Amino acid sequence: MSKKHDEHTGIGAGDGNRTHAKSLGSSYSTIELHPQNKESHDSASKIKNHPSIKSTVLRQGRMTKAQLLANKTGWKNYGIEFKNDDNLDKISSPIILEIGFGMGESLFLDVKNHPDHFYIGVEVHKPGIGCLIAKCQKENISNIKIFDHDAREVLQTHIKDHSLDKIQIYFPDPWPKKRHHKRRLIQKDFLLLCHQKLKQNGIIHIATDWQDYSDEIKKVFSELNVCFQSSNELLHSYSRPETKFERRGKKLSHVISDLLFKKL
Repeated sequence: MSKKHDEHTGIGAGDGNRTHAKSLGSSYSTIELHPQNKESHDSASKIKNHPSIKSTVLRQGRMTKAQLLANKTGWKNYGIEFKNDDNLDKISSPIILEIGFGMGESLFLDVKNHPDHFYIGVEVHKPGIGCLIAKCQKENISNIKIFDHDAREVLQTHIKDHSLDKIQIYFPDPWPKKRHHKRRLIQKDFLLLCHQKLKQNGIIHIATDWQDYSDEIKKVFSELNVCFQSSNELLHSYSRPETKFERRGKKLSHVISDLLFKKL
């Protein structure tokens, strides 16, 4: 998702160019998050739509001929139009939703390496959508569908409650200026919506290279009135491809935080 902001491009846009998975670190503590009140469904159903704050801020770049061709020829196979029939309820494989896949390199590796899983990618950056479709066409991959739309609205309209096995959000736009923090994707209402859509024991995996955003994410989770758990065991169980923004962060000596939360 494509708003260019410092070293990042949009909400959650973090794409890896490497072909191997990076093992996650283990220097994380266990956090038990308010298991006593389970009212996510009621809370999420009361979430109001705020048209002025979207999960994406769109600034399109130029598309290459290959990306244009892929969008034109591949959308009918890989794309889902917002509010159209999607047949997602017919999927029997574990379902992973990725929000903000950018140019799609890391998501493509996930899709290719896990053919027994079904992936839903949400992105509004058309060059990235074209790039991902082109890669999937070349490899004849069929276990992915793509939305070119705002992530919150996709979750509210197309994703059934208790249907997702995992939600992954890699390197969302950190909006580092304090006056812009309200634009950050990871906020209470959004996490309540995610909780509503995840299966029991479903996972939210968030990665960021901004320490204050990592601290804020942990704080928001700790204040929820629903039950999530973060632990070292989760971090040892999951890996992900290294992303472009992760490499940029490392060059700037940023600390990479992988935060995994399980719905209990």
